[in-house]
Amino acid sequence: MGLLRNLLTRTGLLPEPITRTPEHQAEIDRQTDMLVLFCFAECPYCYRVQRAIRRLNLNVALRDIHHDPVAHDELLRGGGKEQVPCLRIEEPDGGTVWLYESADIVRFLRQRFS
Repeated sequence: MGLLRNLLTRTGLLPEPITRTPEHQAEIDRQTDMLVLFCFAECPYCYRVQRAIRRLNLNVALRDIHHDPVAHDELLRGGGKEQVPCLRIEEPDGGTVWLYESADIVRFLRQRFS
């Protein structure tokens, strides 16, 4: 597996996560507690977002709407549509933002956590 991981990383298929000091990573982990990515395994746009999450070394909860009926219902109730990927962002003031579109999600994550 190590050889395959190296090959995938060198070809850009599996990005190498960024490194942070333990203190900075702990702060990032605290901030990502407020994020949930609704997705499913066969979705290439979801994969794009998951690659960005790995590259940015983020601990974002993943909810597969095809295998978790509760997640599916939560996405429909909260976000209003079944479209994935969708990033649920819990705001410090108690509000919730449902961010759709993989490019928008990746842009948000890069701006906030790079």
